[in-house]
Amino acid sequence: MRPSIQAYLDEHPDEKLFIRMNPEWYRRLSRSPWALRDLKPAADYFYGRTFSQKLDRFNQRAAMMSMLVSMAQAMTEQKQEEH
Repeated sequence: MRPSIQAYLDEHPDEKLFIRMNPEWYRRLSRSPWALRDLKPAADYFYGRTFSQKLDRFNQRAAMMSMLVSMAQAMTEQKQEEH
C-alpha cells in the first residue's frame, strides 16, 4: 500500500479499523489507490453514519418514546379507574 494512503489511514483511525475488518478494501486500495475517495462513504455506511441510518435510528427512538408515554398514560388511567 502506498505511503500516502497509510498516512491517511493513520490520521483516520475509524477508516483504518474498517479496512482491518474488511480486508477486501486493503486489496482494493493496494491495486487502485484512487479508490480512496470511495472509502469514507463505505466506512460511514458500515458504522451507521449515513443520514438515512441516523434518521431511521431517530424514528425508532421516537416510536419507543411514544410507546412508553402511551404505556404510562394507560397505567395512570388504570390506577384512576381502580380508585
